[in-house]
Amino acid sequence: MAKPQVEPVDPKNLVELARAVVQADRFPDLATIDGDQPRVRPVSPVRTDHFTVYVANLRSYHKTVEIAANPKVELCYLAPNHDQVRITGIAETVQDQTLLKQIWDANPLLRQYLGMLDNPELVVYRIRPKRVRFMREWALEYYDVPLA
Repeated sequence: MAKPQVEPVDPKNLVELARAVVQADRFPDLATIDGDQPRVRPVSPVRTDHFTVYVANLRSYHKTVEIAANPKVELCYLAPNHDQVRITGIAETVQDQTLLKQIWDANPLLRQYLGMLDNPELVVYRIRPKRVRFMREWALEYYDVPLA
């Protein structure tokens, strides 16, 4: 069987290509570490600024414990055409009340589910990218996406 033909990637277009994948996937997979066991689950980001991703969570969920013990995480986005983006980063709890209010106001589901912004169950993580990689389907080669 012949290897599938892959559309070449122009390095000048990496940011645009990667952002398109991030925008296309509403439920990327988040990988955390639970002791010595990786854990992966779909999440629904509540905000994305360039490649910094914000994820809401409930304090009672186990990923809260996992991130507290090891904030190194990775998000994997998959577009309908199977291009993918991996954002490797550090998850930190958002404390900025102005930012939390902006996220709250922009997300009706949060308001419906949690009732009030100061609900003690709500935690919002900011995942700051350390590395972003893009891969076309079948290319089997990742390209580092510039962060600056």
